[in-house]
Amino acid sequence: MLAVTVSSKAQLLNREITLAPNRQSVEDLLELISNQGNFYFSYNSSILRRDSIVSYPGGTRTVRAALNLIFPSGYEFRESENYIIIRRTPIRIQLITNEQPAGENNYFVTGVVRDDQTGERIAAASIYEKERLAATLTDESGAFRLRLKSRYSNASLTVSKEFYEDTTVRIRSGYNQAVTITLSPVEFSGADVIVAPGIGTVPDSLFIAVPQPDSSSILYIYKKMDSLKVQRTALGKFLLSSRLKAQSINLSKFFTVRPVQVSLTPGLSSNGKLNAQVVNNFSFNVFGGYSGGVKGFELGGLFNMDKKDVQYVQVGGLFNIVGGNMTGVQIGGLSNTVLGSGDGLQIGGLNNFTAKSVRGVQVSGISNYTGRSLTGMQLGGVTNFVRDTLKGAQIGGVINFARKLKGVQIGLINVADTSEGYSIGLINIVLKGYHKLAFYNNEVTPFNAAFKTGNHKLYSILLGGVHPDTTKRIVTFGYGVGTDLSFGKTFGMMAEFSAQYCYLGTWDYLNLLNRASVQLRVRISKWLEVYAGPAFSVMISDQPAAVKGWQYPIPSGSFKTYDLGENRTGWLGWHAGFQLF
Repeated sequence: MLAVTVSSKAQLLNREITLAPNRQSVEDLLELISNQGNFYFSYNSSILRRDSIVSYPGGTRTVRAALNLIFPSGYEFRESENYIIIRRTPIRIQLITNEQPAGENNYFVTGVVRDDQTGERIAAASIYEKERLAATLTDESGAFRLRLKSRYSNASLTVSKEFYEDTTVRIRSGYNQAVTITLSPVEFSGADVIVAPGIGTVPDSLFIAVPQPDSSSILYIYKKMDSLKVQRTALGKFLLSSRLKAQSINLSKFFTVRPVQVSLTPGLSSNGKLNAQVVNNFSFNVFGGYSGGVKGFELGGLFNMDKKDVQYVQVGGLFNIVGGNMTGVQIGGLSNTVLGSGDGLQIGGLNNFTAKSVRGVQVSGISNYTGRSLTGMQLGGVTNFVRDTLKGAQIGGVINFARKLKGVQIGLINVADTSEGYSIGLINIVLKGYHKLAFYNNEVTPFNAAFKTGNHKLYSILLGGVHPDTTKRIVTFGYGVGTDLSFGKTFGMMAEFSAQYCYLGTWDYLNLLNRASVQLRVRISKWLEVYAGPAFSVMISDQPAAVKGWQYPIPSGSFKTYDLGENRTGWLGWHAGFQLF
């Protein structure tokens, strides 16, 4: 028989419960107490064996007294809202276990780092002296050895490890000494986080408890690792050692400032092993370096890698990688990568990549990429890409893309999702813009087709025509541009300019037909429009005579023409047809 007497206002550990004598597992006993006391237990499954059998004497006692019977030593109990947290009693270890005078120049601090809950040694923990930038990592057994200079009268060691609270201890300068340092695991109580549209910042960590069938929970931890972006790149993974990566994870919130640093390679720096945590005013990397950031000038023989922001000037022989924002001028022999935003000028021999927005100019031999909006200009030998809004200009040798165009694109192929600007190229595609397939007749060729794409302000035209009469054949193909002005829902006007090559039986001569036309447009239905209007044409031809079966000259003799000199002939004609979509 089980009974419980609980005061709803009493502290959880002081509530009284009554249990009959029994012998069962720790897990079952905790569940009985939890159900009767109307609260929850929270503990790390690694610190106790839930299947251990315990003899419980029964009787009425407080929850604290009951827990002391179940866990006789080595544990402590804390309350948090409606939870009782079971944890190991922190291990108390003497800090300094050995101390001897050292030489005049250097002294050594050796020791181990332990978990104060389990007593286990902690591998890959960072031990560093903030002022002198001396640092090391614990090995697989949790041991470390750090050399410090004797000329400084004061010294403090800070120990950091992911998912543990930082610990700082004072040491005696000038003495070789052995120490033992304990770290406390980060406590996750009170870590409820609400993420909703409109919240401007993302929390550093999210803690999500997922209930399990056995009444326990698994805690999933999501950490914001903005300072680790560089080492997650392909080049970062290749060029940075595992020790540098471990230091970055442990010291993600520690940064300091120094005026000058010189590096031979990442990890070999005048700032020691903590250069990745140092923001420098002047940074010089013989082959390459990995710094916390730059606020001034950085020069790399081969490459520069910076964890946070770079301001003013950065020059890399091959490439630059910036984990934060870039402000100023960035020049890379091959490439520039900015994982934040860019404000200024990027010049890359092959490509420039900016993950967020750009305000300025990107110039590259092959490609430019902006992950959000760009205000300024992209000049790429092959391609330019803006993932969101372009306010400015894209000039690309082959293709330009912007999701929202509010400027101008100049390239062989221009693509946009929506456009309020101008696309100038052979093929201009606005996915949610102006698309027309036209069929028309004119005084030169009775059968013609044109594809128009862009927006109403400016669209491009790919066109071709044919005169099928076997005695006066003509084949034309060319390119044009146009604009469409609406007068309400039914009427509108189009002005178009085009240039077409006319094949008249031989490729040996130039036959170029240039036309300017104005047409009145009438909408018949959602998908159909008809249009007609006058056109003025200028034919440039150096062909001396007709080829049998092909038309010559253009236009035929029935049109009044104007001699414009130098093989140029002009006349007034017409243009009429219909278009779909």
